[in-house]
Amino acid sequence: MSRLRTITRRSFIVGSAAIAGGVAFGTYLYKRDLKNPLLEGLPPGAAAITPYVKIDASGVTLITPRADVGQGAYSIQAHMIAEELDVDLDTVQITPGPPSPVYYNGVVGVEAMPIAATSETLLARTGRGASDVAGKLLGLQLTGGSSTVPDMYDRLRMAGAVARETLLAAAVAQTGLERSQLKTEAGAVVLPDGMRLAYQDLAAAAAEIDPVTEVTLRDPGAWRHLGKTQMRTDIMAKSTGTQTYGIDMVMEGMLHATTRTNPAQGGAIMGFDAGRAEKMRGVKAVLPITGGVAVVADNTWRAFQAAQAVKCDWGPSPYIGDTADQFKAVAASFTDDRQDSRFRDDGDVTAALADGEVLEAEYRIPYLAHAPLEPMSVVVKLEKARVDIWTGTQIPRFMQANVAALTGIDAENVHIHVLMSGGSFGRRLEDDYTLRAVEVAMQLPGTPIKMVWSREEDFTHDFPRPLAMARARGKVSDGQIAAYDLAIAAPSTAESQMARLNQPVFGPDIAIVAGAWDQPFAIPDYRVTGHRVPAMVPVSSWRSVGASGNGFLHESFMDEMCHAAGVDPLEERLRLCTHAPSRGVLEAVGEMSDWGADLGPGRGRGLAFCLSFGVPVAEVVEVSQTDAGLKIDRVFVAAEVGRVMDPVNFEAQLSGAVIWGLGHAMNCELTYRDGVPQQDNYHLYEGLRLYQTPKIEVRGLENGGKLRGIGEPGVPPAAPALANAIFAATGQRIRELPLSKSVDFAWSTS
Repeated sequence: MSRLRTITRRSFIVGSAAIAGGVAFGTYLYKRDLKNPLLEGLPPGAAAITPYVKIDASGVTLITPRADVGQGAYSIQAHMIAEELDVDLDTVQITPGPPSPVYYNGVVGVEAMPIAATSETLLARTGRGASDVAGKLLGLQLTGGSSTVPDMYDRLRMAGAVARETLLAAAVAQTGLERSQLKTEAGAVVLPDGMRLAYQDLAAAAAEIDPVTEVTLRDPGAWRHLGKTQMRTDIMAKSTGTQTYGIDMVMEGMLHATTRTNPAQGGAIMGFDAGRAEKMRGVKAVLPITGGVAVVADNTWRAFQAAQAVKCDWGPSPYIGDTADQFKAVAASFTDDRQDSRFRDDGDVTAALADGEVLEAEYRIPYLAHAPLEPMSVVVKLEKARVDIWTGTQIPRFMQANVAALTGIDAENVHIHVLMSGGSFGRRLEDDYTLRAVEVAMQLPGTPIKMVWSREEDFTHDFPRPLAMARARGKVSDGQIAAYDLAIAAPSTAESQMARLNQPVFGPDIAIVAGAWDQPFAIPDYRVTGHRVPAMVPVSSWRSVGASGNGFLHESFMDEMCHAAGVDPLEERLRLCTHAPSRGVLEAVGEMSDWGADLGPGRGRGLAFCLSFGVPVAEVVEVSQTDAGLKIDRVFVAAEVGRVMDPVNFEAQLSGAVIWGLGHAMNCELTYRDGVPQQDNYHLYEGLRLYQTPKIEVRGLENGGKLRGIGEPGVPPAAPALANAIFAATGQRIRELPLSKSVDFAWSTS
C-alpha cells in the first residue's frame, strides 16, 4: 500500500542558484533542520540546496552518502532515489557528497543496545527510536552494521518523490496544464502531446515555487527498479577494469610515500638511520612519524624499497606479546569481577546444572585480519589553513575531526573526498593510515602526498577482530535440550575502537555476546554471559563484528547438545524456535538441502543458524572425505530481510559472506610473538581458493517484516555449519578455529 507523508515547510528546504540556474531537492524528516553541506560556495542570493538530489543545467546529481566498499552501496542508494524520481541511472551523476551531520546514520546505533531484534516491547521500540535521535544529535555519518538500506530506504525515496512532485508543479505553472495531465519519465516531465520538459530545464522554475509538501510513495507493485533484477551502477567499470578506486588517485605534482612503523603493536621508535635510504634513487625525504618513519619518493615502489633500507631501533610493545599468553589472559577473565553483561538469563541455570550429567566444552577463536584487496591508501594535500584528503573511508566525519585535532586546522577546513573502496570488511572504519599521511603532509606543505601501505605494513598494523574463548555447559533431558549456559570472554571492540575515534563508551560491550545472547530459542534454563578481557592489542570491527565468532561458539555447542540428546539438529532448533521469521529460514534451508536424506559414506551435513543485525540466517554445509583431504561440496543459505531490494546483489552478498566465512574458518588466524603479528601477507593468511569453493544456493525470504541489510549476517553461520558437517562426516568434534589445525582440507582439484 502506498504511504502518504507530509513534510513541513520548515523541514523541507528547496532553493535556486541564481547564477547557475539550478535547484536541488531532498528531505529532512525531523523537527530540527541540520546545516546543509551544499550551501558552501553558493553565490550571493542563492538559496539552500537539500542533500540528496541536485538538478542544475548540467543535469541530475544523486547524493549517495553511505560508503561503497564493494557491497554495492552507491548503486542501491541511487536506485532508491531513481525509483521515485524517474531517472535513468546511466544519465545521472552519482557522488557520496561531502561529510555532513545531515547524512547521519540513525539505525547503526541499535547494534550497540541490549535490544533483541525479536523484541517489540515498548522499551525496545523506544530504544530503537533513541538510536535515531542519538545518530542525529551526534551527526553519526558511518557506514557499517548492514545499515545502509534500512537507514536510507525512506529518506532516499522521499527525496526522489519530493523532487519529482516539485518538478511537476513547476511544469504545471509553466504550461497551465493540470497535474493529472502530466507524468514523469526518464528525467523529464511528459506533456499530453508527448512533448518532454527535461528536469534541468525546469530546475530554475522549480526553485521559485513552494515545494510540494505532500507526496505519495509508489506502491511496491509499481516499482521499476527496486525488488527487480538490476544492473549495479559500477558493474561495467569493475568488469572492464576501469573503476577508479582510492589507490588510483593521481594529482599533478604528487609525491609518493609509505611508512615503516614498529611492527610490535603500540611500540615506539627509539631512533633510526636513514643514510642508505636517502641515497637511493628517487627518494625525496625520510621523515619521522608516530611510531616510525615515512619515506617520500617519486613513485611508490621506490618508496617501498627505501623504507626497508632504513635501520630502525624499535621499542617493545606495551601489550601482552605472545598469543599463548594472550589466551591465558582470556582464560583468566571468566570471573565475577570481569563480568560485562548477562542479557540472557532464563529460568534457573545454576540450579539446573547443579547435579546430574552435565555436558561441558571450551571453544577458541583467533584474531583475524581484515586484509582488503585494496591496501590502505590516501592522498593528502595540506596548504595554509586547509587540508584536502582523498580516500575510501566509512567514517568521513570522524576522520575529519581526527585530522583537525592533529593539524590544529578547523574541521570545516578539512575536506574529505570519499572515493570507491576496493574492500574493507571493517578496516576502513579506521583512519590510522590517513593520520600518518597527514603527518607527512604537515612536513611538506603544499605538496600532494600519496601514501600507500605495503601489504606487510597493513597486516602488521591492522586492528584485528579480537580473539575469544567460550566455556559452555548444558544438560539434556528426555531427548531435548533442557539447559544451556554459555560464557564468552573477549576484549572489548567498542572500548578499543571508540578510543581511537575519541568517543566515550558506556556500559557493556554488546559485541562480546552479539549473535549469542539474543538467539530466538526457548530453552527452559538458558544463560549467556559476557566477560570483558583487559585490553591487549588494539582491536576493531570485522565483518559481522562479534557475531562473526559467536556464531561458531553458540552453534557449535548447540550441535553438541543436539547430538547428546540424540535429536535431529534441525528438528530441535525448530522445536525451540519462538520467532516465525527464524523458523521460516530453518524450514527453508532444510527443504533446500533435502535435510535428513542419506549422503552416503564419508560425507556429512552440518547446520547452523544465527540471528544477527536483525536478520535470521540458516546455512547447511555438505562435506566429503577424499584422499586429498576434506572437500566442501555444497552450501545452502536462507535469509529473511523483509524485502529484497536487489535480487542479484542479495545473492552475491550472501554467497560472498559464505566464502568469506568458510575461508577464514578453514585457514586464517593472526598470532603474535613479542607483540608482532606473524602473518604478514596472503601466503600466510589464505582464504578459500577458487577450486575449493562449493556450489552455493541462496534463497531470500520476503515476509514483509522490517527491512534489513544483508552485507554481514551471512558470515556467522558459515564456520559452525562447516565444523558441524565435519563432525557428521568424521565424528571429530573441533572446538578451535582455524579448522586446519585439526583436519586437512583438499588443496587440489583431484
